[in-house]
Amino acid sequence: MKKSYFIIVSLLTMIMLTGCLNLSGEEGVSELRIAHNQTLDHPVHLSLVEFSRLVEENSNGNIKVKIFPNAQLGSEREVLELTQSGAVDIAKVSASALEGFEPDYSIFSLPYLFEDYEQFEQAMNNKIITDHLYFKTEDIGIIGLTYYNAGVRNLYTKDREVTTVEDMKGLKVRVQPSQTSVGMINALGGLPTAMAYGEVYTALQAGVIDAAENNETALVGNNHGEVAKYYMYTGHQIVPDMLIMNANRFNNFSEEEKLIVQEAAKASTVYHEDVWAETIERQTDIAKNDMCVQFIEVDKQSFIDAVQPMHKKYAEAEKTKDIYHLIKENIGND
Repeated sequence: MKKSYFIIVSLLTMIMLTGCLNLSGEEGVSELRIAHNQTLDHPVHLSLVEFSRLVEENSNGNIKVKIFPNAQLGSEREVLELTQSGAVDIAKVSASALEGFEPDYSIFSLPYLFEDYEQFEQAMNNKIITDHLYFKTEDIGIIGLTYYNAGVRNLYTKDREVTTVEDMKGLKVRVQPSQTSVGMINALGGLPTAMAYGEVYTALQAGVIDAAENNETALVGNNHGEVAKYYMYTGHQIVPDMLIMNANRFNNFSEEEKLIVQEAAKASTVYHEDVWAETIERQTDIAKNDMCVQFIEVDKQSFIDAVQPMHKKYAEAEKTKDIYHLIKENIGND
């Protein structure tokens, strides 16, 4: 707790030094500060630029937006805490990073919750589901605005082909710092290793881990295709990125301003889908042809069967049963 407090204080000081803590300085003009951990050419950043454009345009310049990319203001955990405190107004974080703040977000780490991406989209465009999720965290200082496609997560290995769940035995796999993801690899027979994303390349290279799991952009955008030559379409998770906002800042807006921000967020999600699809296609082509990564189909049913005890646990546990059944009922798969 003390460490988190000092992180917030130091980052808050950084923001103050940049002159961005208060309003923009123009009379009647507000400034929103957005933090995220992606590069300037990543679909997330491009989508946030589009969000910013729409907010400024539709508010007639009365709301300005400043984006802090490349984890300038800290890790996802740190910017989550900054958003809670109000030092940052808006942040893009993975749904898995929100698990520690609200158990409902752990549902996205549950393997094979959705049959495919289309079913995931159906859920994320269902107002019953999104209202439940987006405002569940209001009492801890944050609300959800929208989601961004972060791809379907698949397994990739340094030098080992995996086609059935039997091939997972003893495989050392890097996972996100999520108890659900750790449980997933255990259920599949692998050995989960939670580590920071920035450490994956060297860990694969040195043999500290045998595998990792992510969408195709990791192969090219983070050069993992240089050291991982097998990419298996396990399709085990669809974990969205979430655009969250400080609840007090949102609630202090007028109804018109709230609508401008919410509509811009929704429009940026639509924009993001196109940019994301183009990025996946381009980077998959680079991974295949320039990095010699092999893309492999698997016996997905063997993976699905292995994690069914996790589904039973989620369906019955006090903290997760409501969100589990809410999603299943509203995607017609209960």
